[in-house]
Amino acid sequence: MDQKSAWEKEYRNPTFLTKEMEPQADTVRFFKFLKKEENVELEGKKLLDLGCGTGRNSLYAHELGLEAHGIDISKNAISHGLEYAKRMSVAVDLQVGSIGEKLSFANEEFDILLDVTSSNSLSEKEREIYLEEMYRMLRPGGYVYVKALCKEGDTNAKELLKRFPGPEVDTYILPEQKITERVWTKKDFTDFYSRKFKIIHLEMKETYTTMGDRKYKRRFWMGYLKKEV
Repeated sequence: MDQKSAWEKEYRNPTFLTKEMEPQADTVRFFKFLKKEENVELEGKKLLDLGCGTGRNSLYAHELGLEAHGIDISKNAISHGLEYAKRMSVAVDLQVGSIGEKLSFANEEFDILLDVTSSNSLSEKEREIYLEEMYRMLRPGGYVYVKALCKEGDTNAKELLKRFPGPEVDTYILPEQKITERVWTKKDFTDFYSRKFKIIHLEMKETYTTMGDRKYKRRFWMGYLKKEV
């Protein structure tokens, strides 16, 4: 099953995705970091949420005064997000599209980019385009938040890699959902993103992921990146 079809299936009948529209706590913390540690005035800034899903983080960005845009491969996700935004009378731009392809946005159009566990399903070829496009679309001095799956110390990741290996390095295919996920060592994460951005903050966080009626302990990287002037 191709990844677009796999994600459409997951958004139709969620097995691990939530239907909540509240922003993710780690995304809220990123915005607090920008305000407190980087002295960024968020009001009026322009944001692109890469792999926005139903737009929960995009909607939160709008609440903070940003001009919020989002893009996701799933039509089901975008439809749900737009319907919710309409009910809440919120003006956000949510579009269907792949973050592994060249996008129609202008050069240096955005001040902030989000990738909240969205690029995990990209192929290596798509990931190269994704990195180039992020750099192209972000203004000098702009910020990126990347949340990615961690390989180191994650027993579930190691089990999935062993039992359901994917076609590329450090990938596995979720057996029920047919969704491909990429996990990262600290070195791989740093080597990849530092090709284009300065990594100003990187930490590993352990949390629980619910899939069906079971909870699994997982580890994630939280990376704050900056495009140097």
